[in-house]
Amino acid sequence: MITVEAALKKYPGGVVFTHGDSAALNAEILALIRAGRKTVTCDAWEAFAARGETLPAAGRTDIALDWSGAPALALRTVAVERIPFDQVDAARVTPMGEFRDVAHWRAGYEAYLTRSGWFAPQVDMLVETFEVVEDFAG
Repeated sequence: MITVEAALKKYPGGVVFTHGDSAALNAEILALIRAGRKTVTCDAWEAFAARGETLPAAGRTDIALDWSGAPALALRTVAVERIPFDQVDAARVTPMGEFRDVAHWRAGYEAYLTRSGWFAPQVDMLVETFEVVEDFAG
């Protein structure tokens, strides 16, 4: 098992982050990524600054943590887009892996963004396309 410090040393310039807002959601997302079903993720654009987090940047490799705070995956950002919530389309939803269609994505993300205080029909979403560089689980 690699430490956060060792993972950041291996991927200099990267940042650490945790997918989801619960242990169950975090585990689901990491499993989808490991299975190759998830290559896109998103969140409210302004939420990054509010949480003091660095925005993803194309070409940078970041460290996704499991819910316990251990490095799970090294992910390289391929592209970052800023898209209003109500304009996110099937081309971006399908590679997220966990949604049947755009309506399912909107319902799921409306609930997630409402829990975190960021929901509005036109909230700008940061849509990130990424690739797995390393799975620290082996």
